[in-house]
Amino acid sequence: MKKFFGLLGMAILGGAITLGGYKMLFNDNVIIERSVPEGMQTVQTNYNPAYNNSTAIGAASIDFTFAAEKSLNAVVHVKNTTTRTQANPLDLFFGSGNGARKYEQVGTGSGVIISSDGYIVTNNHVIDSANEIEITLNNKKKYKAKLIGTDKDNDIALLKVDAEMDLPYVPFADSDAIKVGEWVLAVGNPYNLTSTVTAGIVSAKGRDLEGNSAIDSFIQTDAAVNPGNSGGALVNTRGELVGINTAISSKTGSFVGYSFAVPSNIAKKVIDDLLEFGSVQEAVIGIRFSPMDNDKVEGVKILAVEENQGAAKAGLKENDIIVKVNNVDITKFSELRGQLTAKRPGESVNITVNRNGELVTKSVKLSKKEKRFISNAFKWELQDLSKSELKKNEIKYGVKIIETGENDSKNSLKNFIITKINDEEVETAEEAVKLLESVAQSRYSIVLEMINTSGKKEMLRFR
Repeated sequence: MKKFFGLLGMAILGGAITLGGYKMLFNDNVIIERSVPEGMQTVQTNYNPAYNNSTAIGAASIDFTFAAEKSLNAVVHVKNTTTRTQANPLDLFFGSGNGARKYEQVGTGSGVIISSDGYIVTNNHVIDSANEIEITLNNKKKYKAKLIGTDKDNDIALLKVDAEMDLPYVPFADSDAIKVGEWVLAVGNPYNLTSTVTAGIVSAKGRDLEGNSAIDSFIQTDAAVNPGNSGGALVNTRGELVGINTAISSKTGSFVGYSFAVPSNIAKKVIDDLLEFGSVQEAVIGIRFSPMDNDKVEGVKILAVEENQGAAKAGLKENDIIVKVNNVDITKFSELRGQLTAKRPGESVNITVNRNGELVTKSVKLSKKEKRFISNAFKWELQDLSKSELKKNEIKYGVKIIETGENDSKNSLKNFIITKINDEEVETAEEAVKLLESVAQSRYSIVLEMINTSGKKEMLRFR
């Protein structure tokens, strides 16, 4: 026991000596640090000291409710009913009928009221071939609509309803003034879901779609548009009409990110023409161009200037590159076409061209576009013969090939005159195109009686 206490005392004494020595050698205070996480600093994500404060407030205060309220009641549901006839082979086999039955096919879409007295704009494809058109307002009232006119090329149709009251409508905006990145709303009735509003931005302007050669100056947005939205309104944040929703780019038939609208300037011009003339008055400046050559330049390169047309009279020349119409920049043909489609024959526009590096501006009076007769199967453009041409060639009928898709000038049939197609006399270019397309679809061989550029008769066979 004594031994134990002796050892304990020695241990305590050793510890005291060690502690005393440590204090003598290291006289600083000992600090023990504890790792404690600091509080996270809160920063507003939209804060940027380089921004003007008023700009930041404006960006944060974008409100779509005004535009939605202003346009919802002016966008209608369009129901079209088409009566179709279907062959029934069982009736013919058993002798119980005439081999056909009639049935109704119903389609739906959207439309936009553009005046208080009931004029409504929609897409041509929404009401195409309809026997009956019914309009349903946002308040559920229904009206029968009358078809005033259509323009298949621009996919626009004009309807009219007779209501017992003034109707709410959407005013037109200048679609040229809308900017890429600007907010827009798509208002319509997708999948029969009435009064649907979606928001997006303008993704591009002057967009041309492959396989849609008639309309090649769309406004592209990322606002969700689905089947049933066709003919509905594309409006800006002020609730003004900037476009008519027309198409989507999709492999599934449903919205996958992009939608397309006919610009309001084009729609308004089409409507004005339908009301005043009953058909669209197309304006041209009188030039020819090649899409392939224009892929290499920014603008539209003039390959040829047509005689007695506005471009020639104003002094535009071959190889000029059109870069601006009035104050709108032109980088491709779809943008030029969009500007011309919104104009009427007889109007004048300022055309700015790049001529050997120098910008030249000319005032061009637009002329009416003459109807062209083009055979897609043969890639020929045909033209009626004048009286002098008939007399010169000592013939009473025939049409001239004025353009071909052939690059080899040696074998080109340009300026040849077609007198007969499979022994059938042709007197007009329109008639000749119909015959050529019909034979091409039937896959039969075709024999053409022609007069060449030397005035000699030739017979050509195509298979």
